[in-house]
Amino acid sequence: MKAMVCTKYGSPDVLELQEIDKPVPKDNEVLVKIVTTTVNSGDCRVRGLRGPLLLRIAMQLIMGLRKPRQPILGVELAGEIESTGKDVTKFRAGDRVFAFTGMKCGAYTEYICLHEDGLLAIKPDRVTFEEAAAVSFGGTTALHFFRKANIRQGQKVLIYGASGAVGTAAVQLAKYYGAEVTGVCSTANVGLVRSLGAGKVIDYSKEDFTKSGELYDMIFDAVGKSLKSNCRKALVPNGKYVSVVGQGVAKVLQEDLMLLKELMETGKLKPVIDRRYTLKKIPEAHRYVDQGHKKGSVVIIVAES
Repeated sequence: MKAMVCTKYGSPDVLELQEIDKPVPKDNEVLVKIVTTTVNSGDCRVRGLRGPLLLRIAMQLIMGLRKPRQPILGVELAGEIESTGKDVTKFRAGDRVFAFTGMKCGAYTEYICLHEDGLLAIKPDRVTFEEAAAVSFGGTTALHFFRKANIRQGQKVLIYGASGAVGTAAVQLAKYYGAEVTGVCSTANVGLVRSLGAGKVIDYSKEDFTKSGELYDMIFDAVGKSLKSNCRKALVPNGKYVSVVGQGVAKVLQEDLMLLKELMETGKLKPVIDRRYTLKKIPEAHRYVDQGHKKGSVVIIVAES
């Protein structure tokens, strides 16, 4: 089978399409034929070994010193179960599923084995494979930081970087929790963020939200480009500032995936898809994501659904 392999840390050119052996599921695993996966900012950070020095060192300790121990990147996917191990009881061949692999990666390929008790769920019928693959990275990240900041109904919440994969999910999830949502994004994405449910949208090229006099119960930096010291002046006393950068790896729970599934089923969460590429075009997708201007998710079409 084909897989996009990260041969070492570096530019998108280190990604190579290779033939590898098709995996065989263990007794408690399912074999998933991947239909769609994604390229997200986390994939690009790992591939390029980018970020503050301490973050890079931590990544190398976890992922590998000179190259990733798991050379197949990609953390979210949707597809169809082709076969199951003899002890599997929760799924069967033919089930259409979506999954989040987290630090184990492995989604830039045609087939993957996943534990039946992992972050794996049946795909809602009303949701496409593309949408199902594009929800778990942004959605679970937003849920982690909302838990950390103890989001509550009626709070004023500002999402900085509201148009990316994490930001578009965060706007919709904050709205679901009953918050009064303000999104911060570029001029080109104001309409998108407003359509997702933000009551107010600030164009960062025209207005500095920290100088407006408006105070928030929570500021969530979904792209890691703000400074906590600057944001403090826009927080109420005891307000919470959380950021995707410098605050540890998001802890993902099974209940997070179930909530995302429920919200997609009811139409309360709609993944935003920017562009689509094929498996062999993943290096091109990485170049695009590296630019830092994507809206929502970049989807990779691995197989015909």
